[in-house]
Amino acid sequence: MIHLDTRFLIRALVPDSREDRKLREWLRADEPLGMSCVGWAEFLCGPVERRHFELALDIVGEPDPFDRRDAELAAGLFNRSGRRRGTLSDCMIAASALRAGGSLATANVDDFRRFASAGLRIMTA
Repeated sequence: MIHLDTRFLIRALVPDSREDRKLREWLRADEPLGMSCVGWAEFLCGPVERRHFELALDIVGEPDPFDRRDAELAAGLFNRSGRRRGTLSDCMIAASALRAGGSLATANVDDFRRFASAGLRIMTA
């Protein structure tokens, strides 16, 4: 399972971007793709054109819910990574990917690298 980070998805919707090419590669290989509802909410903050909304939903399917276990894991990631202001949503996205046992495709490697010690596998374009 490959979870998509918000910025990865946004960039993947730009024709012929590195993220677009990588996403197409995964789709051709039938890689299972997903996204947390936290990342989905960030994506919807947009602006998002209707055609991009529908395409993104076709790609990621129903976003994974964020549950109590995710909240506990996200809080642990937040506390262990220095309690930096503005990073809780990154912790939540990382927690969802970790719970799903997947990798996280991101265009923000620096934002997520600190979670590698918790087992997060990071993928880039």
